[in-house]
This record gives sequence, C-alpha cells and structure tokens, in this order.
Amino acid sequence: MSTAYLDHAATTPIRAEVIAAMEPYLWHRFGNPSSSHQWGQDTSAALENARAKLASAIGASPSEIIFVRGGTESDNLGVIGGVRSLAFAFPNSKPRILVSAIEHSAVIEPAQWLENRGEAELRTIPVTPAGTIEGELNTANPSKLPCLVSFMWANNETGLLLPLSEVCEWGEPSNVVVHTDASQAVGKVPVNVSELGIDLLTATGHKLGGPRGCGVLYIRNGIQVEPLIFGGGQERSLRPGTEDVAGAVGLAEAVHLAVSDLDSASAHMEMMRDRLQARLLRNIPGLRINCGAAPRVPHVLSVGIPDIGDTGVFLTALDLEGVAASGGSACHSGANKGSHVITALYGPEDSLSTIRLSVGRDTTEDEVDSGAKAVTTVWSRLSALTAE
Repeated sequence: MSTAYLDHAATTPIRAEVIAAMEPYLWHRFGNPSSSHQWGQDTSAALENARAKLASAIGASPSEIIFVRGGTESDNLGVIGGVRSLAFAFPNSKPRILVSAIEHSAVIEPAQWLENRGEAELRTIPVTPAGTIEGELNTANPSKLPCLVSFMWANNETGLLLPLSEVCEWGEPSNVVVHTDASQAVGKVPVNVSELGIDLLTATGHKLGGPRGCGVLYIRNGIQVEPLIFGGGQERSLRPGTEDVAGAVGLAEAVHLAVSDLDSASAHMEMMRDRLQARLLRNIPGLRINCGAAPRVPHVLSVGIPDIGDTGVFLTALDLEGVAASGGSACHSGANKGSHVITALYGPEDSLSTIRLSVGRDTTEDEVDSGAKAVTTVWSRLSALTAE
C-alpha cells in the first residue's frame, strides 16, 4: 500500500539541519542561561544568537523577539496581554477587540474570555471566500478608542491569505495594536514585519520543519504587552522560567532555513498542490476548492466534497488507505463539530464536507498521485453508501 503524508499544515517533519543545531543543547551544553558561570554564559550566548537569527529572518530586531512554548501560547499572550496593556493605558475606555471570523481558536477563545470577563468588547469581522473583508473594520474613528485587531496572515484550514496590509493601514492610528497569527505564513510567503507595520506576530516551529512546543511572539518596539504568568525575569518578564535553549535554537534554525529557500520550496509546494487539485477536480464531480479564487498559501488545499456523510469516517477511511489528512484544524481533530471557518465563509447550510490536504517541501509526485487516488476511491465508496 502506498502512503502519503498530506497533513503538513498540522505538523511537519523536523529538518535534519534543525536536529543538528539543537543536539548540543540537549545534552553536553546544558547550562542555565541565567547562570553567571561559563556553562550558563555558553547557553545564554546561544539563546541570543537564536534570537538574532530569527529576528533577521522576519525583518525584526532581536529585542523584539520573545520565545514562548508554541503558537497557542503566543496568540494568548498577544491577545490577552495586548488588550490588558491597552486597558492600563486607557483606564477610562474599555478596549475593543476585532477579529476575523476565520481566526484560529487560539485567538477567538482568549478574545471571548476577555469579553466574558467584562475586560473588552469583541467584534467579529466577516471575510468572504474571495479573501475580502466584509464592510468596514469599525464604524468609529479607530484613533479615538483603544483597540486590538487580530487577523491571521494565512488561514490554517483553507490557506486563504487575508488582506493584512488593509488591516494595518486601518490600524495605523496610534491607539490600535495589530496582531497576526502567521503560523501558516512564515516560510511559505514573504514575511517582513517592518515593511508591513505589524505590532504583534505569532509563529511556531513545527509548521516549518522545527521542533514542536516552541514558538515566538514578535512585539514591535514601543508596544506594551502584559504577562500572563509570573515568577522570573526571563524573556523580558513576559515568559518567565528557564528558557528552552535547544527549542529556541531549533526554531530559529528552522525559520532561517525556511526563509532562505522560500522561493524554491514554495514553487515546489504550489506545483504539488495544483497537481493534487487538478486530479481531484477531474475525478470528483461537484468538488469545491475552498477559497480557490483567492490568494492562498502554496501548501494548503481545502476541498468541499459532496455525498460523503461524516467527515470523520472519510478521514479514517483515508488513513486506512495510507493517507494522512485533516478535516480542518488538527487542533480540533476528534472534536466532532463542524468548522467555524467553513461556516463563516460558506454559511451554516453548506452541504459539503471539508477535507484539508497539505503538502510540504519534500512532498513527491508519487505521494500526490497516491493521495488523489485514495481520496477518489474513498469518495466513490462512501457516496455509493449514502445513495443507498
């Protein structure tokens, strides 16, 4: 049986170069970076070198890089910490949070939590399948109220690239903080925080050949963020606790490598995605390419498939055929509920079942062809059953 790993948007295999960079800090270079002796200073230097390498890759300064324990923590720190800082700066005004309707739950849930606690007002902004923002971001003059806006750079379920420059232009007045989750964008499309004017940016290692459990929050110099946990001065007191030096080194190396070979890797991924897309369109009548007419990242193919019933059954059948795929965000696998992203884009009455297939820098034509064949086979089998 042929196998095809087509779930790179969920996680990617760690690159050999990343393992090599991390390996010394997993055993014999073990000092605590906060220690003043040579063992500590050795790892402290490695941590700062990693900070500088990562900053250079995204157009930032080393002082703007905060290492955290993954993308979800980064999103929470950016949203909650950013809003609470605005609340302190403007004590007579309740901050407003604006998020796109297709944000990751790591942004939506902290925003809802703040609203439920009475710390902020939450507004959800519709986005169309063409990638346009529905209506105005805010009817009020944004310079007259403290506001945090969070629009992801690339949607994790559909690959849709959001109009982030439009969001940044709207948020340019001084009382608006712009956060973006760029976990699916870094290493896939050009990302330069200085050129775009982003205030806060989230990225994570395992989406681009780095280690799991390692992430970063970029905080533009001059932007204030309140910490979520306490007990030390590490990472500007925003992420206290002894740093994961090996993880930071691996994350920085992964980002550096992904950005360095972005053009060639992205071209390959787009070719593999389009090959897969063409085969599925040819074989499955009524197939919809979600956000297919909009700008997308090169590695994600989200399809709406008719007549298959339960998506979980479809994915299990694909797994038995040797193909890894997702119904949407891997964070919600097994959650047994529909995608809020697809509902926001296509409405609650949408009858198609969504499958996300995502390729990587090393995905081969054989994998793509095997994946397309398996999806077609499973669709034929399940659609015949639903027709009975």
